Amino acid sequence: MNRRIEILSRETVFKNFFRIIQARLRFEKYDGTMSHEVTRLVFERGDSVAALVHDADADTLTFTEQFRYPTVASGPGWIIEIPAGSVEEDEEPADTMRRELEEEIGCRVESITPIHAFYVSPGGSSERIHLYYAIVTPESYVSEGGGLASEHENIRIVTLPVKDAFAQMWAGQIQDAKTLIALQWLHLRRQANP
Repeated sequence: MNRRIEILSRETVFKNFFRIIQARLRFEKYDGTMSHEVTRLVFERGDSVAALVHDADADTLTFTEQFRYPTVASGPGWIIEIPAGSVEEDEEPADTMRRELEEEIGCRVESITPIHAFYVSPGGSSERIHLYYAIVTPESYVSEGGGLASEHENIRIVTLPVKDAFAQMWAGQIQDAKTLIALQWLHLRRQANP
């Protein structure tokens, strides 16, 4: 059901690599009346992509490990996650995913299967992640990967047997949401198709 939204003003209050938008608005409440004017801040990051990379013959998954400053205050700093990246303007998400797989883990794939698209934190961020599943073979790896020096990336490639990745997930050692969603998807898929 579509409900009414009245945007009273919208301005960029911060712009660097990301943007923060401040909006004044009113929205239709469930009883059909309009809300009072509210102010909302939106972290405008744009869309992203991520892929669960699976060597089905070896039954292994390929992850990245890299330093993530926002996790330092309450976590480890270095996070294991599935390969991911930001969708560039005028780029299709699937094309972004192929590019990121080659940059981050040195893997060239032709076919990737969409799993789902989801919002990361819709209460404050516009970011939506397009999640994919990529089946690879040893021949898919065409370079060392490791990220782009121009983007100051320093990526370590981590390959784990699927059972070990599941064990880390259940033990709380994997703390990245998109990676947890991808691993849970694979786990549920295996339960449905043993």
